[in-house]
Amino acid sequence: MLSIHVSKSRTKMNDTLLNVENLNIFFKSDKNPEPIHAVRDLSFSLKQGEMLGVVGESGSGKSITNLALMGILGDSAIIKAQECTFNNKNLLNLSEKEWQKVRGGEISMIFQDPMTALNPFLTVEFQLVETILAHIDCSKKEARERAIDLLSQVGITSPADRLKAYPFELSGGMAQRVMIAMAISTSPKLLIADEPTTALDVTIQKQILMLIKSLQIKNNMSVILVTHDLGVVSEFSERVQVMYAGEIVETAETKKLITYPHHPYTYGLLSSRPGAIETKPKSELPSIPGIVPAFHHRPAGCQFNPRCTNAQNDCLNQTIIIENGLRCLHPMAEK
Repeated sequence: MLSIHVSKSRTKMNDTLLNVENLNIFFKSDKNPEPIHAVRDLSFSLKQGEMLGVVGESGSGKSITNLALMGILGDSAIIKAQECTFNNKNLLNLSEKEWQKVRGGEISMIFQDPMTALNPFLTVEFQLVETILAHIDCSKKEARERAIDLLSQVGITSPADRLKAYPFELSGGMAQRVMIAMAISTSPKLLIADEPTTALDVTIQKQILMLIKSLQIKNNMSVILVTHDLGVVSEFSERVQVMYAGEIVETAETKKLITYPHHPYTYGLLSSRPGAIETKPKSELPSIPGIVPAFHHRPAGCQFNPRCTNAQNDCLNQTIIIENGLRCLHPMAEK
């Protein structure tokens, strides 16, 4: 089993690496005359060496936001922002040639499912060496040596032999490690880990998360960790932002948010974890009723009001803005 020691001390964080202000993402649709407003007025920043946890149910806009930051949303997407800068570059004004230097070079992404992100017809060596050669000026022999070293770093035994393997010959955990090796092969300033432990067993999940954390500290790398599990971000991230229906509803330092959740949605997510709230034996676990509204069926007023136990009349019609890291008129009281 891979054993990685993660220092308790926080990574030294320098200047702001990523700054996003009022990011809005729309999608053109043949069924709707107006573009569908998927992500609304997102504002957040990320310092060099910081890990930001992003949590929320499916349909909250987490992955869409990160795909926009990578510039790979597709032609149907319309992206607008007051500011969207990374390492002093305006991401919204980059040409495709400029994107090719940033994407995969300065910003890398670990996708949710390595079995679909990796090409099953190409060897691990071809895919990993190709990535290195695309962003680093070196010979093919040097790229291969770097690939072997990267596989070793991510805990793959006999890395030279694994280079010859095809993705379908690897286990899920090993394929995820290959994805991580590919993502860090160019020493990116920002790593986006989009649910990097999906479909992995608990033991492998812990190893993968410890690996990402150790690489963050070792390389002073910024990380955006997307997950459904607040327990994961409570252990690994410095800050957390909670997303719901395409909006940030609460953001704070991790310890503060986990200890004193103010938004009813954050409270509901925390309460839904087994053992979070004392219950009688064989009783049902607490859960949030209802589902996240579809992008084209958003409620008026607060987006969470149809599912919220604290909702009152003033939540139903007016637009709720985020103030001091909270988008709520009737927050939970501190206990």
